[in-house]
Amino acid sequence: MKRAAKVLFFLFIAAAIFVGGVYFWGKANYAATGPLRERTIIVIPSGTGVKQIAQILQANGVIEHSWLFVAAARLESAHRNLKAGEYAFPALVSPARALTVLREGRTVVHQITIPEGLRTQQVLALLRATPTLSGALQQAPQEGELLPETYGYSLGDSRTGILERMRRAREKVLAGLWATRPEGSLLSTPEQLVILASIIEKETGRGDERARVAGVFHNRLRLGMRLQSDPTVAYAVTGGAAGGLGRALTRADLSIDSSYNTYWIKGLPPGPICNPGKATLQAALAPLKSKALYFVADGAGGHVFAQSLKAHNRNAAKWRRIRDGAKKR
Repeated sequence: MKRAAKVLFFLFIAAAIFVGGVYFWGKANYAATGPLRERTIIVIPSGTGVKQIAQILQANGVIEHSWLFVAAARLESAHRNLKAGEYAFPALVSPARALTVLREGRTVVHQITIPEGLRTQQVLALLRATPTLSGALQQAPQEGELLPETYGYSLGDSRTGILERMRRAREKVLAGLWATRPEGSLLSTPEQLVILASIIEKETGRGDERARVAGVFHNRLRLGMRLQSDPTVAYAVTGGAAGGLGRALTRADLSIDSSYNTYWIKGLPPGPICNPGKATLQAALAPLKSKALYFVADGAGGHVFAQSLKAHNRNAAKWRRIRDGAKKR
């Protein structure tokens, strides 16, 4: 009996030493740098359990021992809280850090940039062409309802969801700007602000010209002059199609019977011709004060402004010489 008791005692001691050794080895390895040699992106499918996740991580070289990862996850009560998604694991990431990334859902952030001045159909085409988004677009928003901006999203987020974020962002920005509308403004509704901003957006791509172009249009509206904006005619000809006009306007285009043809109608057209950005909305609401009534391209990416038709005609003739000379080359 004594001999058996001694054997059991020594076996107990050996087991305790073994368990203790495994514990301290596991603890050290759990916090130590892992085998991953370079940043690696891994997708964890929805519905994947902790064992499968550990196997995926081991197969991709993120961790060395899947069982250690599973054990740690269970000990920390994190095994039911690991989130699916696309993850970027840095080189030498420890199993402990990898578990934290999955538990906190720190998925890869993708970005989609919507440039200022895109038509709604162009925005929709951009969303459809983004492979990391999912789902079909069921309903097209109205022209001018979206805010051009850079939006972050995760792999598999819906296109409809991004579109709705663009709508809400536009509503928030527009409400904030409209609350600062100066007294005596010619613009009587937020919708008119968006319409004018959309025209300015298509007239100039230069930030330093937005308020100046806005000033010309405000002057024309105040005097009852037609806006005579080429981009509105282009919109009338294409009907807002994603491809745009793709050519220069002709005399026949300028005579098109459309409520968007600002060579024929007085005042603003019935709706926006693109999705203007925040800076252009601000410029349309607070135009630069001047006496200018005309502007034309200067051949260097900007415009030259004039107060009189005579001066404008000289500027336009100069622009035509520059344009025609470029064509000959």
